[in-house]
Amino acid sequence: MKITIVGSGYVGLVTGACFSEVGIDVVCVDVDKKKIDNLNNGIIPIYEPGLEKMITRNMEKNRLSFSTSLADSISDSEVVFISVGTPPDEDGSADLKHVLAVARECGRTMDDYKLIVTKSTVPVGTSIKVKNAVQEELNKRKLDIPFDVASNPEFLKEGAAIDDFMKPDRIVVGTESERAEKLLNKLYKPFTLNGHPIIFMDIVSAEMTKYAANAMLATKISFINDIANLCEVVGADINNVRKGIGSDSRIGTKFIYPGIGYGGSCFPKDVQALIRTASENKYELQVLKAVEAVNTSQKLVLFNKINSHFKGDLRGKTIAVWGLSFKPQTDDMREAPSLQIIKELLAAGATVNAYDPVAAEEAKHHFGDTINYCEEQYEALIGADCLAVLTEWSEFKIPNFKIMKHLLNEAVVFDGRNIYDKEEMHNLGYQYSCIGVKTVQTKKETNKSLELVG
Repeated sequence: MKITIVGSGYVGLVTGACFSEVGIDVVCVDVDKKKIDNLNNGIIPIYEPGLEKMITRNMEKNRLSFSTSLADSISDSEVVFISVGTPPDEDGSADLKHVLAVARECGRTMDDYKLIVTKSTVPVGTSIKVKNAVQEELNKRKLDIPFDVASNPEFLKEGAAIDDFMKPDRIVVGTESERAEKLLNKLYKPFTLNGHPIIFMDIVSAEMTKYAANAMLATKISFINDIANLCEVVGADINNVRKGIGSDSRIGTKFIYPGIGYGGSCFPKDVQALIRTASENKYELQVLKAVEAVNTSQKLVLFNKINSHFKGDLRGKTIAVWGLSFKPQTDDMREAPSLQIIKELLAAGATVNAYDPVAAEEAKHHFGDTINYCEEQYEALIGADCLAVLTEWSEFKIPNFKIMKHLLNEAVVFDGRNIYDKEEMHNLGYQYSCIGVKTVQTKKETNKSLELVG
């Protein structure tokens, strides 16, 4: 069986590599010649654990190849996946020009039956536009070639995408014909051996499922961040509150970790697109509007804490930053909280020393030479007036606190991911501030306070 995947970005590469891993012949197509040349030379454009080895292995076995020609690739492919980008327009709606360009190219080049599957995250109703675009091109050619369209949204977590694809919780497929359903059932059979289902539904419902899933997860994040901010005001500890509510099976523990807001390529874009879809249909998604508003303000919480600590004057201060990517195990910085926080720090006159295990090169596209890029995490602390933890990479979780204290000008840590224990930081002599917990003073400061009271 042979398939073509159009778009060699994050979703396209993971999808292509994983399908080839189970023996399917896959051609990944992209209009970016440099990207395709690099892929053919073993240079992978993204960081995703396990992906480079999987791509190399399947290229060596001739099951995975890369091309710039869709016409050459789809001639003997029964299934064509559209996995191109759908970036948000200024009004929050998804930009479908790349999706529809692929659909038109399919219509211009196909010579027998094709199943055209949208893997990209697309608004409700896109399948109709895709179908019309293909049919228009066939009409121009005066050909009556049968084809189907389907929706197969991805649910990949960056940093764990290989496992998510190879051992999925569920596979959602929207179809409108028995032929398409049988074909996709055959294609995904190797991935359902763990007992998790393929859920077949109508196309519109499949398109909505993707947005609804991400919107629900985004809602949980904004909810817990809102509660965390209230906890600080009233003196509660969000870490205790999180455990208390997470033990309720109806709520669960996932996505209720407080922090500095969600980022990445999915949640911000999908929440905005769903709000836009509702607006176009004269319906207001009030909850999601609040989710987005909370997330926007949450990205400034840590900056506000830092600014307050230095009494509103960051001029001449050096801030060490650990973590630039929006989450661990990826170099993706799209909508990362670090972008907003560092922007505010620089605008306030601070110098930023930044370290991230994999995202430094990506960060240079955003910050250029306006920040200092460090090769090692402790290097960022040298001469810094405080540390801000923005991404919860594993190597940050149990650092050498003695070395940190020696390198920092002040023993001050702003933890945007709540990865340290407040009592331990207190005992080690740090002034520690995290999300949803009252700022912890050092022992020395506590003793001074007691003397004043006495």
